[in-house]
Amino acid sequence: MASLSFEPLAYDDIPEDERPSLGQALVPVVGMLLFLSVGAIWLELDAHMPLLWGIVLTGLVGRFWYGVSWQRMYEGIVDGLRMGMQAILILFIIYMLIATWTDAGTIPGLIYYGLELLSPTIFLPVTALLATGVAFAVGSSWTTAGTLGVAFIGIGSGLGVPEPMTAGAVLTGAYTGDKISPLSDTTNLASAVTNTDLYTHIRTMRVGTGIALLISLVLYSYLGLSATGGIPAGRVGEIQNAIVSTYSVSPLVFLPLVVTFGLALYGLPALPSLTAGVFAGAFTSMVAQNRLSLEGFIHVWEVAQNGTAPETSVDLVNSLLETGGLIGSSWTITIVVAALALGGLLERTGVLAVLAYHLSKSLHSVAGITAGTAVSAFGMNVLAAEQYMSIVVPGMSLRGIYDEKNLDSRNLSRAVEAAGTTTSALIPWNAGGVYMAGVLGVPTLEYAPYYFLGLISPFILLFMGVTGWRITYQDEDTTAGIRGAVKSIGDD
Repeated sequence: MASLSFEPLAYDDIPEDERPSLGQALVPVVGMLLFLSVGAIWLELDAHMPLLWGIVLTGLVGRFWYGVSWQRMYEGIVDGLRMGMQAILILFIIYMLIATWTDAGTIPGLIYYGLELLSPTIFLPVTALLATGVAFAVGSSWTTAGTLGVAFIGIGSGLGVPEPMTAGAVLTGAYTGDKISPLSDTTNLASAVTNTDLYTHIRTMRVGTGIALLISLVLYSYLGLSATGGIPAGRVGEIQNAIVSTYSVSPLVFLPLVVTFGLALYGLPALPSLTAGVFAGAFTSMVAQNRLSLEGFIHVWEVAQNGTAPETSVDLVNSLLETGGLIGSSWTITIVVAALALGGLLERTGVLAVLAYHLSKSLHSVAGITAGTAVSAFGMNVLAAEQYMSIVVPGMSLRGIYDEKNLDSRNLSRAVEAAGTTTSALIPWNAGGVYMAGVLGVPTLEYAPYYFLGLISPFILLFMGVTGWRITYQDEDTTAGIRGAVKSIGDD
C-alpha cells in the first residue's frame, strides 16, 4: 500500500507567526501559474525553467515574508522528493525496460501480431478494454502504460490511428483498472487517509467509474468509425516485413511480458516487477535475437543504458522503435524533481494547508462539499505535482467537514480518486503527466482531449454531489436520494 514518509502540515500545526494569510498564500501560487503560462506558452520554454522560477519565488516569500527558516524549507524539498522517489525510480527502470524489450523483439512482436488481429474501427475501444483488464490485474496504471501502452502506440500508428487518440485510450483503460483494483497503491492510499474500508471504497467507485468508461468506449467507437481512414494498400505488410527483417519474432520474445506481469499478478510491487522485466528483456535479447556471446551481453546492457536506434526499411518503424534507455530518462526525471521540490516548498511554507483550510470553511451543502473536494484534489495535482498529494491533502483536510455533515467517509474517498488520481495525467508538469507523455511519446496537451476518463470522471462526481445520487450518510446503509441533497442545500 502506498504511504507517505511524512504527514503534511495541517493549518493548526503552523505557528501563528509563520502562518500565511490567504492573500499571502496565493502569491506563490499565482506567481507559479504565471511563470508556467508565460514560460511554457509565450516563450515556449520547457517547464524546467518556469518551475525553477516558482521554486525561487516560493523560497523567497517563505523566508522573508512568512518567516520560515531555510532549514525547514530544505526539509520540505527533501520530503517532496522522498514522496516522489518511487515515481523517480520507476522512471529510471521503465526507460531501460522499454529499450530492452524493444531490443529483445517483445514490443516489435506485439506490434507485428497486433496489426494482424486489430482493425482501425475497433482498435481504440479494444485498447481501452485491454488496458483496463491489465491495470486491474496488476494494480498499476503506470506499469500498464509503460509496457503494453508503448506497443499499442505502435500498433495504432501502423493502423493509421493518430497517436494522441491511442494514448488517450491507453490512459482511460489504465486508470479505470487502477481505480477499481485492490492492488493499486492510490486506491489503498485513498481508503487509508479517509478511514474507509478498502473494499467499501472500491464498491463506491465502481458505478461512477463504470459510467465514465462506458461513455469513453462509445466515444472511442465513434472515433474509430469516423476519424481513421482506410489503411493504404500494403502498409501493414510493409511494416511487418520491416520488423521481421530486423528482429526474430517468435513466442520466445514474449518472455519478458510473462515474467513482468506474472510477478505483478503474484503480488510483487511495481518496482521489483519492472526491474525483473529489464533483466528478462536482456536475457531474451541474447537468446531470441542470437546474441549468446560476451559481445551480446555487452550489447544488451549498452541498449539498456543508451536505448535503441533501429535501421529498418520503413521510417515509421524506425521512429516507433527508437528508444532512449536510461540516459533518455534524464529530461523526464529532471522535470519531476523540479515539480516535486516546488510541491515540497508549498507544503512546508504552509501554503497548501492554508488554501485547504479556507476552502473547507467555505463548504456547506453536499454539492459544495463535493465540488470543493474535487477542486482541492485537482489543485493539488497542479501545485504539488504528485497524485499522492491530491489524495492526502484533501483526504486529511476535509474529513472534519464530512463528519460535520454526517457524510460517510466513502464519499470523500471516492471524490479524491475521481478528481485527483484520474486527472494527474492531464497536468504537463505533474509526475503522472510527465511520465505518461515520456513513455508514450505523446505530449500531455495532445493526448488530453482524448483521455476521456480524466475529463468525464470529475463531472460524474459533481453530478452525484448536485443530485444526491449515490451520496451515503453515516447513519444509513443505503445511498441517499435527491431529497437528501435538496434538504442539505436548503439548510445552507
